[in-house]
Amino acid sequence: MFCPFHLSQDGIEAQFATNHIGHFLLTELLLDKMKSTVKTSGVQGRIVNLSSIAHTHCYKNGIRFAKLNAKEGYNDKRAYGQSKLANILHANELSRRLQEEGVNITVNSVHPGLIMTSRVLIEQVDHELEILNFFRFFLCKNVPQGAATTCYVALHLRLKGVTGKYFVDCNEMTPSSYARDEALARELWCFQPQID
Repeated sequence: MFCPFHLSQDGIEAQFATNHIGHFLLTELLLDKMKSTVKTSGVQGRIVNLSSIAHTHCYKNGIRFAKLNAKEGYNDKRAYGQSKLANILHANELSRRLQEEGVNITVNSVHPGLIMTSRVLIEQVDHELEILNFFRFFLCKNVPQGAATTCYVALHLRLKGVTGKYFVDCNEMTPSSYARDEALARELWCFQPQID
């Protein structure tokens, strides 16, 4: 979160590699097993992507596809926002594709909130975050509060069949316009094989 520019071992900007590509690949590796389990059990599968409200603070046009791995113009906070936007776009596009296939798996995104166990506010404080660090005890959630939205979306019966949505504090919310951009979601999906 908010780390200086560097590339992963695969040559991908580190925040994008860690926060999005890793999750994308894990989902892809598990998806066939989920599909077969859903088919044999008759129980709906659920995929929950952890995103962040920080997805609203990304680069112009959402994702810098042409400059994803470029140091020039890199901004640690916007790069983090870009990676979290990618989580939502991936969930939305996967949701759309699974619905087209008629597969009984839902895919949603959540913002768990700022959780007290996060050491980022304490260890990586910069000028912009000093005020947040001061108020962290008032702004942060404890572990059960931080897990609540993820557990709700993964398990609650009320959300049976709900897919392609974004949740904050156990409520469906409207994400940014970039996060709702179907063309951007498809572009991201097609971009994946070029960098994995």
